[in-house]
Amino acid sequence: MAEEMVIFTRTYDMLEWLLPKAELFPRPYRSSITQRMMKAALDFHDALHDAQSQGGTTRKRHLREADAALDKLRVYLRLAHRWAWLTDGQFAHVSRMVAELGRMLGGWIRSEQ
Repeated sequence: MAEEMVIFTRTYDMLEWLLPKAELFPRPYRSSITQRMMKAALDFHDALHDAQSQGGTTRKRHLREADAALDKLRVYLRLAHRWAWLTDGQFAHVSRMVAELGRMLGGWIRSEQ
């Protein structure tokens, strides 16, 4: 279960970094794209916690939900970068964070099969 603790720490780090950045995105998009991006990030976090507290097929379902939320987050981050809401350096940083989370989640999913 040590890896699970690492994924929670890394998820917290990602949220701690991303939430303040999202507050700086253009105001007209805060109720649409920005809100969806933050929902995907928080849904990822919630699904991980739900998976940790469950077992069996319920855990697998929550892990699949986490995977779907992470995929959505990737799309929104790419859009934010494309529209210059994130600099190249910021996008590279958050992309590394998300990629690491994806690898950890993939390992957790594989361990459940």
